[in-house]
Amino acid sequence: MRPVDSARAASSAASSAASALPAAVPWLAYACLAGSMAIVGVYVGLSKLLVAVFPVLLLLWLRFGIAAVAMLHWVRRQPGEAPLSARERWLLFWESFLGNFLFSICMLYGVALTSALAAGVTMAAIPAAIALLSWLFLGERIRPRVLIAIACAASGVALLALARGDDAAAAAVNPWGYALLLGAVFCEGCYVVIGKRLTGQVSPRRISALINLWGLLLVTPFGIWQALSFDFASVSLPIWSLLVFYAIAASMVTVWLWMQGLRHVPSSRAGVFSVMLPVSAALIGIVALGESFGSVHVLAFVLAMAGLLLATWPERTPLPPLANVGKPT
Repeated sequence: MRPVDSARAASSAASSAASALPAAVPWLAYACLAGSMAIVGVYVGLSKLLVAVFPVLLLLWLRFGIAAVAMLHWVRRQPGEAPLSARERWLLFWESFLGNFLFSICMLYGVALTSALAAGVTMAAIPAAIALLSWLFLGERIRPRVLIAIACAASGVALLALARGDDAAAAAVNPWGYALLLGAVFCEGCYVVIGKRLTGQVSPRRISALINLWGLLLVTPFGIWQALSFDFASVSLPIWSLLVFYAIAASMVTVWLWMQGLRHVPSSRAGVFSVMLPVSAALIGIVALGESFGSVHVLAFVLAMAGLLLATWPERTPLPPLANVGKPT
């Protein structure tokens, strides 16, 4: 608005000065995104103990079932929330089918058919896949700094995977395993992009509950099939406790945190936080399993954190010329 008197000139000067400051940084949204992916990495690492006991599809069925009970009160529409449209119902289905059901199957079976090295290197492509899908389907511009951040993050995680995978590098690898891991990468990318479409109309809690119900429906026939021949009495109490943690963390906590963060952060930038998944999984291996931590690991973490800073650091808007600020007319 152009100033027409001294009072308006002062008001315009204040507005110009305020606009010249960096935009408010959504630190809470960043924390939600980072926390979500970090927890995913933790339970992916710990899920190795569960896969050794439960068949994969039975494990997923139990996970979705436990979480469905815990999130039952999140399913109902809140007062003032609009009913789901046909488009939103389809988006919820694809969010669950790709981001919950297929991602879990591709990831678990892909690791079984390849190695930890192959899984780590392939999962490092998640941020790039998210940025690419955000550009293709959401029309979000990928700024050069975000591209550099994605490169840093992917390089750091790939280096970390190489450092951790020396002992498995010579292991025989099934080509289908790589295909499954790449499928998991793009399932995760679709999960983020579809989530961005949903968070503007549906609350994060309800999204979490509804996509979990879809996951339960999708896996139930396979879960029952594997349950018929499984000896539940052989499962120890610590494993059951770990299963409850896995179910609540995977289907409830991480989904809600991710959806909450996506309400305030573009998908292409949110994708960089996916580096927390393999980084936290590596930490579980190092801390809980006693794996070595050398200079290569340090460099990998520096690269990954550099990617996060490049993606999240606020940009400054150039100050207007002083001669034109607040000039009375």
